[in-house]
Amino acid sequence: MSAEARIAQLGLILPPPPTPVGNYVPWRIGGNMLFLSGVGPRDARGVSTVGKVGQALTVDEGYQAARLCGLNLIANIRSALGSLDRVDTILKVFGMVNAAPNFIEHPKVINGCTDLFVEVFGDNGRPARSAVGMGSLPGNISVEVEAVVLVR
Repeated sequence: MSAEARIAQLGLILPPPPTPVGNYVPWRIGGNMLFLSGVGPRDARGVSTVGKVGQALTVDEGYQAARLCGLNLIANIRSALGSLDRVDTILKVFGMVNAAPNFIEHPKVINGCTDLFVEVFGDNGRPARSAVGMGSLPGNISVEVEAVVLVR
């Protein structure tokens, strides 16, 4: 099944592609690689999940925030490529968690994004990945995720 068909089957509604909040572009293509700038957990209404995971947010709330990041990345992929069916493989995901100082479950949070990628792109959505904690993130967002995609 194609990625576009999976999106429909899963009933996922992609938010509008996020607008950059600084002097950068949301994506850049080099050869057959799509480099996606980091996105935060902004929902379709434009509301972001904020706060430190392990303090203001639970692991599950962080997971849901990372899933929102994944939806925003998928929206940017579609914007860049015209169709999600042009995705060959999600190569790399770099997930940053705005974490309380003693928080240690960063991978469980970033699974929210990578689980979504596997739902949409199948095994080709399972990337190499980093999940790290940060002392803060822009606007106090709870999670930020960037990705690199191999394009057909």
